[in-house]
Amino acid sequence: MTRQDSIGTRKTKGILSTRKVCALSLAVAMAFGASAAANAGQVYTHHVRDAVTSNIAQQVGSLPASQLMSIDVVLPLRDQSGLDTFVAQIANPNSLNYHNYITPKEFTARFGPTQNDYDTVVQYLKQHGLVVAGGSRDRMDIQVIGPVSAIEAAFNVKMRTYKHPTENRTFYSPDREPTTSLAIPLWHVSGLDNYSLPHPLYVKKSEYAAAHGISPDAVVSHATTGSGPSASFLGSDMRAAYYHGATLTGAGESVGLWEFYGINTSDVALYYSTAKQTNPNNLRLISTDGTSTGCSGSCSDIEQTLDTTQAQGMAPGLSNVLMYVGSTDTAIISAMTVTTDGYAPPATIGCSWGWTPADPSTLNPYWQKMAAQGQSFFAASGDSSTWSSRNEAWPADAAYVIGVGGTDLTTSGAAGPWATETAWVDSGGGISPDKIAIPSWQTGAINTSNKGSKTYRNGPDVSANANFTFMACGNGSCTYNQYGGTSFAAPMWAAYVALVDQSLASHSASAMGFFLPTIYSNNINSPTIYAATFHDITSGKSGSYSAVKGYDLVTGWGSMIGSGFMAQYGQ
Repeated sequence: MTRQDSIGTRKTKGILSTRKVCALSLAVAMAFGASAAANAGQVYTHHVRDAVTSNIAQQVGSLPASQLMSIDVVLPLRDQSGLDTFVAQIANPNSLNYHNYITPKEFTARFGPTQNDYDTVVQYLKQHGLVVAGGSRDRMDIQVIGPVSAIEAAFNVKMRTYKHPTENRTFYSPDREPTTSLAIPLWHVSGLDNYSLPHPLYVKKSEYAAAHGISPDAVVSHATTGSGPSASFLGSDMRAAYYHGATLTGAGESVGLWEFYGINTSDVALYYSTAKQTNPNNLRLISTDGTSTGCSGSCSDIEQTLDTTQAQGMAPGLSNVLMYVGSTDTAIISAMTVTTDGYAPPATIGCSWGWTPADPSTLNPYWQKMAAQGQSFFAASGDSSTWSSRNEAWPADAAYVIGVGGTDLTTSGAAGPWATETAWVDSGGGISPDKIAIPSWQTGAINTSNKGSKTYRNGPDVSANANFTFMACGNGSCTYNQYGGTSFAAPMWAAYVALVDQSLASHSASAMGFFLPTIYSNNINSPTIYAATFHDITSGKSGSYSAVKGYDLVTGWGSMIGSGFMAQYGQ
C-alpha cells in the first residue's frame, strides 16, 4: 500500500465498521446538490493547488463515486478582530491582559462558532448523506465520512485524479473551490486533496551522503561526547548540555507531540533498555480522527519514537507525553486545543513534520486559539538548508509558531554540560516561501548582517542540536550516529519550556505561552538578557545564510542557556 493510499483509507475501516455507514443516503445528497450551485455559500480558505488551476498537473481520471472519503469541515471564528486584539494583549507585558489566558470553553464563548451555526452545518452534512465521525463545537470542526458522490454534491465539486508534476504518483483534488448552499460560511474543508504528503523532518546520514555523492564519514564521522552506545547522544544528554545540574523535571506538566502516524510503544521500551535507562512510561496515545495509534506494515515510527524520547530526556518527570495521531492537520491541531480523551490541552507542543498547505492561513485560527489559551507550539525548521518554494518551510514559518533550527553541539563529556556549538550545515531557515507577513515583533531583529526580510516572516526563531550524532530507535532496532535533523530539536525545546512552565506554576504564575514577542523584544533591547538566556551561535553557515552575532536565519537567537533562561522567564 502506498502512503497516499494508506492516508486515504486507514482511518475509515474501523469507524465505518462500528457506525454501519452502508445506508448512506445518496438520493438526499443529490437533491441538495441540485440547488447548491444557485445559492453557493462561501468557504474562506483556498483548496485547489496551483498545479491544478494552471493545468500543469495532467488530469488522468476521477475518484470512483462510491469510494469512501474522510474529511474535516472547519467553521470560522465569529470575532476575528476581537481575537486579534486579545492575542496581541496577552503577549504584551504592558497590557493588563498580559498572560491572562482563557480556557477552551471561554474561547468558544467569545470567539468560536455559535451553537446554532454548528448545528446547522452538522445538519447540512447529514442531509447530504455524510456520517459524523468526530469533532465538536469547541474544536470548531466536524469530521465526516461518506462516498465521493456525497462530498461532490455537498461542496459542488468533482473529485479528479491528476499526475503529480514533481513526484512519481497521482493525487486527487477537487476541480474547483468548494461552495455550499448554506447561508453561513465555512472556514476550510480538510482532506479534499493529497497533493502534499506530510514527511518527518529527520535525515539518515547514509542517505544524505548518497544523495550528495560523499562518504558517510565525510558528513560527520562520529559523536564523541554522548553517553549512548558509540558515544551517541541520548535525550538525557541534551538535558545535561542545556540544563546541566538543575532539578526541575516537568512534574505536573504535559508535552504534546504532533504525528501523522502511530507508534509501537515497544520501540520506546527498546530505546530505554538499550540506553540502560528507566522508561518513564508516561506516553499517552490519542487518535484525533480514528487514525490508528499503532504502527504496522509500511509504517515507520522512527520520528514518533525520537520525538517521544527527546521530550522525555529533557523533562524526565513529565506527567504525560501526549501523542496526537491523525490524518489531517485540522483534526490533529483542533484536538490539541481542547480536553481530548480526558487529557487537558498540553501547554507545550512539538511538531517534527513538514508539508505544503494549499492555503497557509488554514491553521491560523487554531494557532491564535493556542496563543489565547497559553500554549506554545514548536515546529522543526527542516533539514534541507535554505527555504524555498521547492524546499518548504511549513509550518515553521507560520506567524504564531516558534520555528526551531539546528546546531552542531559538543559537550564536555558524556552527560556533561554544553561546551561549544556551531550552526548545523543543513539547518532549515530563511525567508518565508509562503509569503507570511513579518510579525511586528520580528522587524527589529532584521539587519544587513543577517540578510533577513523586513516584508516576510524570517526563521528559525531558536535552535538546538540536530547533527547526525543521536541514538535513534524504531521499527524494532536502534542506530547510533546515523540520524539527525531539526526533528530532534523541536521536541527538545517543547520539553524544556515545560520545565519553565513547571517553575512558573510553582510561583502561581501563568505558562509562557506564545513567547516570541517577549523574547524578541528582550533580545533586541537588552544585550544583558540575551547573553544570559541564549547561546549566541556565531559560526557556521547553511545554504544562503551564515550564523552571525545576534539573530540569524540559520540558528535564530541560538540555543537555550537552561539556567539563565529559567532565571529570566521561569519566575
